[in-house]
This record gives sequence, structure tokens and C-alpha cells, in this order.
Amino acid sequence: MKKIVVLGGGYGGVVTSKHLAKLFKKDKDVEITLIDRNPYHTLLTELHEVAANRAPEDSIKIELKKIFAGQKVDVVLDSIDQIDFASKQLRSEKNTYKYDYLVIGTGCKPTFFGIPGAEEHSLTLWSYEDAVRLKEQIRNKFGLAAKETNPAKRRKMLSFVVVGAGFTGVELVGEMAEFRDELCKEFFIDPSEVRLVVADMAPKILPILPDKLIEKAAKRLHKMNVEIITSAKITGVTPTGVVLGDKELEADTVVWTAGVEGSELVGKLDVKQEGRKRIVTNDKLQSVDHENVYIVGDNIFFIPEGETRPVPQMVENAEQAGPLIAHNIHADIHNKPKKSYKPGFHGTMVCIGSRYGVANVGLPNKMFMLTGFMAMFSKHLINMYYLFTVAGFAKVWTYMMHEFFHVNNRRSFVGGHFAKRSPNFWLLPLRVFVGYKWLEEGLDKLPKIFKDPSNIFLIPANPNAGDAVSAASEAATNVTQAVDAQTAASAVESASTAVTALPVPGFVKSIVNWFMDIFFYSSDGGFTALATVFQFFMVFMEIALGIMIIVGLFTAVASAATVALGIMIWSSSMASTEMIWYMTAGVALIGGSGSAFGLDYYVLPWLKKQWKRIPLVRRWYLYTE
Repeated sequence: MKKIVVLGGGYGGVVTSKHLAKLFKKDKDVEITLIDRNPYHTLLTELHEVAANRAPEDSIKIELKKIFAGQKVDVVLDSIDQIDFASKQLRSEKNTYKYDYLVIGTGCKPTFFGIPGAEEHSLTLWSYEDAVRLKEQIRNKFGLAAKETNPAKRRKMLSFVVVGAGFTGVELVGEMAEFRDELCKEFFIDPSEVRLVVADMAPKILPILPDKLIEKAAKRLHKMNVEIITSAKITGVTPTGVVLGDKELEADTVVWTAGVEGSELVGKLDVKQEGRKRIVTNDKLQSVDHENVYIVGDNIFFIPEGETRPVPQMVENAEQAGPLIAHNIHADIHNKPKKSYKPGFHGTMVCIGSRYGVANVGLPNKMFMLTGFMAMFSKHLINMYYLFTVAGFAKVWTYMMHEFFHVNNRRSFVGGHFAKRSPNFWLLPLRVFVGYKWLEEGLDKLPKIFKDPSNIFLIPANPNAGDAVSAASEAATNVTQAVDAQTAASAVESASTAVTALPVPGFVKSIVNWFMDIFFYSSDGGFTALATVFQFFMVFMEIALGIMIIVGLFTAVASAATVALGIMIWSSSMASTEMIWYMTAGVALIGGSGSAFGLDYYVLPWLKKQWKRIPLVRRWYLYTE
């Protein structure tokens, strides 16, 4: 029996184990074990979302046993303290695990570069527990500040410093800026009182990105009222803040994201290491000291052919290394040739808050710079691809829920268009179609009313007319086959046509006839001037309502108006059966359908804000939250 042990349930460990299970699916004499201290796989790249309350805590965890359910991988929960390469054993406090092949993917931990007080007085963001702890810290400081009357203490409570302006630091401070706005509203704190700072010893933020993207990222942070301090000589961290040179930046909350090094276990291993406790490998990703030990993920120190720097500590490195390691172990057991590691990275992405990002992505020899919507779209697409490979549709669906559908305060790159509280996007096709039909009706009639304004065809024929049959026949030539069956209905009553009008109760007919006699019918069997005006109004109303419904502007009012218009046409005995679905569709659209991909999404919040500024409205609480 060949025993393969994968140590670590991070990105590299999970991907490697998945591929090992696939390759050895039919090999009964191969045993695969994944060992991790936690029962879940943590999405480390999404920690900032939990820390700043954008996503629920469970959204960044995937249970390992669910990932490997029904697969040839035995998940073991344990904390390994020692690896004995000579005897091929891993040891914890209680157990010993033998292996024939070992894959080390224990990841990294924050490094503090020996700066005094950094480890003791700052928070980190490198685990699920870190994210939860930081979220509680931020909320707690806002809660205490809301009660604090001492200005100096209050200012320090509301000051937050992120040390490190790499991907983790910038993504975190961007999310914190959005979280700040939520907490200020919750605790009745003026946003101008809150100070957010990101500081780094490097001369610029996000140094591995092109300068153009760095400028855009910095501009976005400034827009979010985040201070950027670069080329900062960070000499210490104290209980009261960060020491920059000979000055102290006071803050109750300091978050350290300035760098990482190999895990504590890796640092103790008797293997060749370079950089910050990264294990040196050959091109097959085997440790140069032990050919049956493979290294995956952030623990790899390997310089590809033609490169001058080692592979980066990023998720894509783990995603590409894992399948190669699985192949090489399978090849070694079955006496087949191994492959060399030739990574081809597809770029980097960073989100600055939930709605904006910058990305430099593409092929290894051709990169494209993306910003805003497209950058965020790429990031989400890549995340979903990874989640699909790890946990299939179930996790992708969960991801979509907390990123697009179950979002609060529009904290998504698509805003609140897909939010659960307004799931009106399902009505979008109906809204556009109904609007188009009304617009089509109006535009079809428009030339007729301009050509001959005296030709009244939207009002039933005058019963006083000498030749009702002739009038009905003339009206029939102008009939339209959609909403208005006015002339068709007249013809039904006087000369019979193929179009059948909806039945109208007698008392309704009596009321309508009384109204028509007063306003629209003349004593000589013709129509009044008001009838001409009314016909112009009806046509322009159809056009206006059609446009408003299509673009989603005041959709509730426009939809209600279409229902009223339908009732009006029906009551005049001029509505075909088609009018039934016009009215029912209008009812369906009344419920805020314009909030999904419509102008109402932007116009109504602005109007609501202006409305709430009126003293009388505020006094009598004539508004909704």
C-alpha cells in the first residue's frame, strides 16, 4: 500500500488532493490522506469581505469533508508538530502518520520583520479567526466611540491604520471604507471623524501592478477618504498607534498586512530554504533534499527557467502546481516520466471595495489592464471557476448568493440590482415587452392623428350619426390589432366585424355614454373639439408610457397608468381580448420593476433623499427607510 499524505488544506493542498483522487481512483493499493488542523478550507483571498462585514462569516469556509465526499481522500483533523524525513513520518501530540509521498502545503503566516511591538500590538488578516476578530474590533471601536465624550480618545478610537499596501492591505482598507459608512449611520457618527490610513515602506502601493493601474487605485482610495502614506519608515507599533520615523500615528486599531513567511512548521524543517522560509524545489517541485517530498503553494521556492525571481505566492501558483505534483506522484508510482513545472500566470487583480477594482490580466506574453466593472467581473469569474473545480455548483451558487443576491447597502459590483430584497429582474423581459407594445401602438397611430386630426377613431362612433354602418365601416379601416380595438368594437355593435370586444356591464355602458354625450358628442352626429384633444392625449400617453416602462422610469406610476388606460378602453366597449394581458401585466409591473436595470434604481433614491429634507416630511415622518 502506497501512502500519500497531503499536509495542509489550503488552496494548494485541496487542488493537489483533488487531482490525486482523480488519478488514483482505480488504484486500490494507494491511500490518500489530507491532514489539516481545521475542518474547513478557508478562502484566504476573501478574508477582507468578512473583516469588513460585506460577506457572512461562513461564506469564506468550505467544509473539507464536503469537498472530498465520495472521493478517494481521507480527511484527518490534526496539528502536525514534527516531520521525520528519515523515517517518513509525521507526528502530532497524539498520533503518528507514515507516508511514502508527502506534499507540504502548510502555507504562510504574517511576518513582522523584527519591528518592535508589531506582533504584540497589531491585528493580522491571515485566517478565518483573524477576519472575525477584526470585524468585532472595528464594530466595538465604533460602539465605544459613540459613547465617548473626550475628543482625543474618540479620535483615537475612530482611527484605523493598515500597515502594508500590497493586495491584502489595499483590499482590506477599501472594504473598511465601505464598512465605515455603514457603521457611521448605525452609530450616528459623522464620517469625517473616522480616519483610515494605509501605510507602507515602499514608494508606492500595489508595486507589482503597472503605474497606470496604481494611479487609478490610489485615486479610488482618495475618493473613499483613505489616506495613503508611502515611503514610510515604520519603526514600531505601540498600544496607542504606529511609529513612523520619530512621529507616532495614533490609532486604537492597527492591522498588519506587510508581508508573510513560511508557517511555523516549515521554519523548523531540516530542508533547504530561501526567501522567507520557503522550501527550495527542483523543476518537478520536489524538495531538493528529499525526492519523495513535494512542495505546493506559498511554500514553493522555485525559479522557472528564464526567470530571475521565484514563483509568486499567489493562488494561481497553487492551482497550477497542484495538478503537476499529482501527475508526478502518479508517474513515479507507475514508472512514467515526470513533468517539469512551467507556470504561466494570467495576471493579478485587486478589488478596492465591493464596486471597483483594477486588474492586469491576460496571457503570459500579453496582458490587458482592466478597471471598474470589468476588473470586478474578471475577479468574480475566476473565483467562481476555482470554487466550481473545488466544490462544484453548490459553492458557486452560495458565492453568487452572498456576492450578488443577498447583499446589503448595494455592496456588489452590480449594485443592488440583483439583491434579494428587490428580485424584480425576473420582470425585466415582461417590462420591456409591455413597454414596447404600448410604444408600438402609439407610434402606429401618430401619423394618422397628424394627417387628419378630425378623424376620431379612439372614441366610439356617435350614436346620433346618420349612417352608423358607414361610420363603423370607415372606422374598421383604421383598426389596430393590439391594445385598442376601438373601431372594431364599434363595428361589432353596428356592422359586425371579426374582432370581438370584451363584454361590458350595462350600468358601465350607461355611465360611459352619459360622459360621452357631455364631452365628446355633438348634436349634429359629429365630435367636439375636446374629442380631438383627447385623441391626441391618448396617443401621446401611449408613447410616453411605453418609453417610461422600457427605461424603468417611475415604473410603478407608469404601470398603474397602463392599467387605468386599459380599464378606460374596456369601459368604452372598445377593448379586444388582448387587453386582458395588458392590464394583468401592468399590475405585475407596479411592484417596483424599474429598480432592476431601470432608471428608478438611480432616480428614486435621489428623490427620496430630497423628500426627506422637507421639514414637514421629517416632522410627520412621511418617509420610509
